[in-house]
Amino acid sequence: MLCSVLTLFPEAIRPYLDESILGIAQRMGRVRFHLVNIRDYSRNPHNTVDDRPFGGGPGMVLAPEPIFDAVEDVERSFGAAHRILLTPRGRRFDQTIARDLTQHEHLLLCCGRYEGFDERIRLGMSWNELSLGDFVLSGGEIPALAILEATIRLLPGVLGHDESAEQDSFGSDGLLDHPHFTRPRVFRGMTVPDVLLSGDHASVERWRRSERERLTRAAASTTRPTPRNEHSRPERNGASDPCEPEQD
Repeated sequence: MLCSVLTLFPEAIRPYLDESILGIAQRMGRVRFHLVNIRDYSRNPHNTVDDRPFGGGPGMVLAPEPIFDAVEDVERSFGAAHRILLTPRGRRFDQTIARDLTQHEHLLLCCGRYEGFDERIRLGMSWNELSLGDFVLSGGEIPALAILEATIRLLPGVLGHDESAEQDSFGSDGLLDHPHFTRPRVFRGMTVPDVLLSGDHASVERWRRSERERLTRAAASTTRPTPRNEHSRPERNGASDPCEPEQD
């Protein structure tokens, strides 16, 4: 899998890509990362990629030309990509979407900054618009890393044991993971459940399944929809991972 990332800060995300699971996946040859600095596609001598919004208002807007040029250059070099735009308008990213993304040979993620994207970036290209949730970040780099890790760890062989991914929270059955314990057996008065020490594998599996169902029910019972202000500007209405960050 090739993962291209369009960003204003490639040096900020490269170290994370080279560590832990993502680094292992690279060394295994399961994934390659191609980082693209959007400023390299600026059309002016100052290397700016943003401008003031028409109609007035705070902040700066990412111009369409650098984004279009960058995407088209990447796809000329590496072939068509499944394009992902990180935006609060997008679908809430989850494990099902992560599994779907593993089916693509080339992912292209576009990370924004400032007040958001010129709307023509959306209108002029086909995107899978994704969000992490109803909160505000200053840009799309952290959400991009989250999406990449959630997806790449599902590629066969990356975790060492494919069943590890299936047993994780939100695996194929959609349940949360069960509690885990290791040595010592007793820690500050807290003991490991006897069933885990019994050596009875069937009983252990029943306990784990029961705990997964219990934790999933408990989590669902505490989840409530977040009210939205219908009069908010779209890019600030529950701004998620944004590519469309709030300005101070």
